[in-house]
Amino acid sequence: MKRVDDIDRQLIALLQQDATQPYAALGKAVGLSAGAAHERVRKLREQGVIRATTVDVDPAALDRGVLAFVLVDSNTWMGERADAFAAVPEIQEAHVIAGSASLLVKVRTATTEQLQDVLRRLYAIDGVNGTQATVVLETFFERPVHAG
Repeated sequence: MKRVDDIDRQLIALLQQDATQPYAALGKAVGLSAGAAHERVRKLREQGVIRATTVDVDPAALDRGVLAFVLVDSNTWMGERADAFAAVPEIQEAHVIAGSASLLVKVRTATTEQLQDVLRRLYAIDGVNGTQATVVLETFFERPVHAG
């Protein structure tokens, strides 16, 4: 993985604010030509520093207004079960963690009944022997990893 320099960090911060900016505007903001800015961004993508360019969508608009974080208990190492968790489309993130639980997953559904169905499907994954769901009532903010 490449270490990024100050200009790369500035480019990343600008792209995080608005990924649709033209390379000419990016270059001007960091003191480079459009071509040089484009080349740097291309290299950042190629090296996996910039993993994706996405659209930030309101989950409620897509009928995914219920957000829950679920601690998953297991009787076995869950690191090899990534595919089983990825097969549950309502899971947005899954993290192997240290502590009393084995995994932490971020789940978005339309209703709490659908959340309950996701929990049932989690129990069907080999090795899962418990869950503890925390439903989010309000999100103050979510932020990306900042380049600065």
